[in-house]
Amino acid sequence: MGSHAARHSLNVIKLIIKLAIVALLANAIWRTGSAYTSYYRFKDSVSDLALHSKGKTIEEIKEKVVELAATYDEPIDPEAITVRRDEPHTIIEGSYKKPVLLAPGFEYAIPFTLNVDEMVVVPAKLGDLDHP
Repeated sequence: MGSHAARHSLNVIKLIIKLAIVALLANAIWRTGSAYTSYYRFKDSVSDLALHSKGKTIEEIKEKVVELAATYDEPIDPEAITVRRDEPHTIIEGSYKKPVLLAPGFEYAIPFTLNVDEMVVVPAKLGDLDHP
């Protein structure tokens, strides 16, 4: 009975270690996936901002990008954001690193690059539709 109990205990310990490794991997994947999801939502919002930037100054656009970054918890430095116009395009660029806790005591800074180039949409007026 002694050797059987020892083997059983060893199997239980192996199972616990395997489950702990799986839990650590699942946690790291979840946190990394969450960081990328947040980044893509932020990027989509910035893209929408650029698309509808007609009539806004470069400074107004930059301020709005900073607001969007705060909304999506993206740690981009306002000085790292550049906005320029190349009519009819609005180009917004920047880069940053977002720290992600992959495991207890192990944090990794994931680099993200924001590169948005949208053609500004100018809404048509009713009078323009009659005379193309």
